[in-house]
Amino acid sequence: MDETLAPKQTVGIFHRVGLFFKPVPLLGYLLGFLACALWEQLAGEGLTALLGLPKMPVLFGLLTIFKVLAGIINFMIKGDAFNWATWVYIPSALAYLTLIYLLPLAIVARAVVKPANALARFLQGFPLIVTALVQLGLMYAVLHIWAEMSDYRLIFLKLTLIAVLFTLSLNIINGYMGEFSCSHPGFMAIGAYMSSLFTVGLFASDKVLGDAVFTFSVAYLSFPLALIFGGLMASMGALIVAIPSFKTRGDYLAIISLAFLFIVKSFFENMQALGGSRGISGQPDWATLPVIFITMALGIWTINNFVTSTMGKALNAVRDDESAAEAMTVNTRKTKMTAFLFGAFWAGVAGGLLAHVLRYVNPAMFSVQKLAEVLAMVYFGGLNSVYGSIVGAVSISLLGEALRPLEILKWIVIPLLLILVMIYRPTGLIAFKEFNVRQVFGPKEVD
Repeated sequence: MDETLAPKQTVGIFHRVGLFFKPVPLLGYLLGFLACALWEQLAGEGLTALLGLPKMPVLFGLLTIFKVLAGIINFMIKGDAFNWATWVYIPSALAYLTLIYLLPLAIVARAVVKPANALARFLQGFPLIVTALVQLGLMYAVLHIWAEMSDYRLIFLKLTLIAVLFTLSLNIINGYMGEFSCSHPGFMAIGAYMSSLFTVGLFASDKVLGDAVFTFSVAYLSFPLALIFGGLMASMGALIVAIPSFKTRGDYLAIISLAFLFIVKSFFENMQALGGSRGISGQPDWATLPVIFITMALGIWTINNFVTSTMGKALNAVRDDESAAEAMTVNTRKTKMTAFLFGAFWAGVAGGLLAHVLRYVNPAMFSVQKLAEVLAMVYFGGLNSVYGSIVGAVSISLLGEALRPLEILKWIVIPLLLILVMIYRPTGLIAFKEFNVRQVFGPKEVD
């Protein structure tokens, strides 16, 4: 066979798959994923035993595959002992992924095209908020069923949803505003510490912050206030970067914001009243999956409204040509300041959620590695795109966790992947694509 035909055949396969799923609306995918989750709950354990796997895969079988590969690599490089009988786990995990997820999703999603589109058209007769709530409720049901089968899945899902919110907040600055900021982990740290100061200081006894000030059974209702407080404090911290940076142009923001990150980290390391380098622990277990899901949904809705508003259009004008924007009477400094503080606010909210998921926070969590991680999510997914931030955060989170058994090799594979993306898709996988809510929740055309 002519080798030049192989890439064309590969493209042809992806094209046919795209055509197969083209008429499926979001409701169809949600029903398909719901069927997968229920099917796994019903048959997962039995299929695991049938395929000879040691336990039910917790991450679509990917973690099982890379654990075996890590064992083989360690045997070849370090000479570590390896049980060669475990290589069969790779085809077994792939079979599990196919039988539990891929085939049921394809069959159900394609089978319900007409009823799902009919239901989507029916929901269009109601206000958009009703349509959104129905489909978001179904999405949450899918995630809840999938996550309740394992504590590992639950913590992974929580951290991924927080990563989506965190990535979106940075994309406002690095994507829509066109600047390069390195201060986002610092904003996240401020939000994490300040929300912890609010909840632990007022409602929990701690060695660092002392005894609880208030004790009542519905204290968890104050958690939204703690998140808002953390976000506002992060915005106030952002002023330290924004005021000097936006009086100048060029690469000064990157330099000042990176310095700000080190200042924040050093501040919390030396602030003994907040635990110093040991940090703060004992946060109440209030960052449940429903709370995080609702906060993420609100964040996506708010950020999308911001970037599609008049302020968002002005922000794009500043990014494309600041001098021309000024000539068109756009207050460029005010626009950039507003966007920067807005992005910092949501980074602070993400930090508050992170602190209460892990129930522990210390300065080491907000290092340059955290910066590299969120930058990878933004630039992998796509600049100037809400879609891109969601795809980037989910993809890098999933890939990073699946490659965790490879240890140090993980930090070779992911950068290589990012290099390839930057070469062939310099602006990311899904860049400059507007998030149309009506289109997302609406029906698809059926041929």
